[in-house]
Amino acid sequence: MVSPTELRASDALDVLRRVFGYDAFRGFQQEVIDHVVAGGDALVLMPTGGGKSLCYQVPALVRDGVAVVVSPLIALMQDQVDALTAVGVRAGFLNSTQDYAARRAVEQAFVAGELDLLYLAPEALGTRGVQQLLDRGRIGLFAIDEAHCVSQWGHDFRPDYLALSMLHERWPAVPRIALTATATSATRAEIATRLQLTEAKHFVASFDRPNIQYRIVPKKEPRKQLLALLRDEHPGDAGIVYCLSRASVDKTAEFLVANGIAALPYHAGLDAGTRAANQQRFLREDGLVMVATIAFGMGIDKPDVRFVAHLDLPKSVEGYYQETGRAGRDGLPSTAWLAYGLQDVVQQRKMIETSDGDLAHRRNLATHLDAMLALCETVRCRRVQLLEYFGQSGTADCGNCDTCLTPPETWDGTVAAQKLLSTVYRLDRERNQRFGAGHCVDILLGKQNDKISQYGHDALSTFGIGTELREAEWRGVVRQLLAEGLLAVEGDYGTLALTEASAEVLGRRRTVTMRREPEKVASTRSAKPRGAATVVAELSPTAGSLFERLRAWRAATAKEQGVPAYVIFHDATLRQIATDAPTSLAELSRISGVGENKLAKYGESILAVLADQP
Repeated sequence: MVSPTELRASDALDVLRRVFGYDAFRGFQQEVIDHVVAGGDALVLMPTGGGKSLCYQVPALVRDGVAVVVSPLIALMQDQVDALTAVGVRAGFLNSTQDYAARRAVEQAFVAGELDLLYLAPEALGTRGVQQLLDRGRIGLFAIDEAHCVSQWGHDFRPDYLALSMLHERWPAVPRIALTATATSATRAEIATRLQLTEAKHFVASFDRPNIQYRIVPKKEPRKQLLALLRDEHPGDAGIVYCLSRASVDKTAEFLVANGIAALPYHAGLDAGTRAANQQRFLREDGLVMVATIAFGMGIDKPDVRFVAHLDLPKSVEGYYQETGRAGRDGLPSTAWLAYGLQDVVQQRKMIETSDGDLAHRRNLATHLDAMLALCETVRCRRVQLLEYFGQSGTADCGNCDTCLTPPETWDGTVAAQKLLSTVYRLDRERNQRFGAGHCVDILLGKQNDKISQYGHDALSTFGIGTELREAEWRGVVRQLLAEGLLAVEGDYGTLALTEASAEVLGRRRTVTMRREPEKVASTRSAKPRGAATVVAELSPTAGSLFERLRAWRAATAKEQGVPAYVIFHDATLRQIATDAPTSLAELSRISGVGENKLAKYGESILAVLADQP
């Protein structure tokens, strides 16, 4: 006799194979699914691309009733529903973009039990009408996606998420699963408390994304550096470029377009129609680059984003990890690239100093920034340091990040630090003056200019005592002292000031080890392409040709149906089809990612493409 547990496991695996076309679960997906199907609450941390969605989509199809998915991503709900519909799942959404007739049709389908999943924004759940609607139907599961939005220290804080504790109060018998890709142990505890999931079982996957190559380069001419990266390593690839300001987004997008790169801007300063249109183009077309503020990207399901580039320093490791995780969701090689310089540190320190909020809030922001700066300045494996931040220790060096591929040199920068700090001290204490990094470096290099002469700074005892270092090296010294809290930025003009810790260096009670600045910014021209070109290059000539023809078929089919190309099939599935070259529907059905519905809808067309040899 089959036990209930074995029956549930069998049902879940059957759904995975029949609906989604996968032969086996990954990691602890099976454990999460079994727990939720049995009625248990769960808090799931799994990296972007790790298969979080299946952790609630499969239970939605196994349990009785409708799974209600709470998502902050109104602009993406249509694509999420399209992707489920493509595999034969009955899905719908309710949000402010719908007219009355569309909304009414979804409501009727929900009450009639004709939906498997219903997507809602957290704002909607707080309304009496939606709550009464849910009371009229049968709910099998609540899934709270992007659960880190509940954290007041999180990078995507959404006040409406705080009201989601009422799910347990109003529907206590319905199991809940909260999911996120990014959370430290402290954030995880806050999520559990605020959502009343303190009794839920926690599932924490490895945060490692081995297919992503992490690289942080000295910022020189960031747009030109970015252009070289795209031309040399990612020609024709889809990617995301993050900038701190709206103006920088616009200028960068214009720069890329002027240099032959198909790029679109995205930020809150654009009208809603333009933002929506640009997002849809990015999702539905191949090879577009989206230049955006961090307002863009959460919940983006596009699997073939081959690179994420940052032209400005992220505010936290959580934000950096979340944003870089939008690359390579399909598991293929991808790049996380960040240009980082002194001005980034000055700007971020200044923003914290002038930010709203109490002292505790500013200290928390500073703590997050310190961790991000430590990742930028490390001479260790970047992946190891990133994983340790999220509590995953004991990982071996990855051999694939920039510090592993080109180990940086270190040097004893104590004397240089003392010279720089002495200059700041003398300007402040002897002259009652404060200046920015550039002026302090000019003093150390003994430069004669109008500003030096105007203030008589050529008379300072530190004037000209730093000629052993280049200007770029001195700026590196300033940056690293700021990163370590041995120097501070104050005022509207970003002037330098000493900290309590500065005295330890000046008093020779603390040594300072620094990362050596390279002679020049390394070129990417020797780097190997890591994007779509790599996928084709790794296939045999015959398979490579088939892969390109399958991509062309997919693009035409997606355009005809008005859906993103990945809704038809992921690159990884097309790659396997091109490699195996199945000659029958039975053989095609054994390809990972080809479920029953897609086999019936596209099987004959794919076989026709494969049979049509040039």
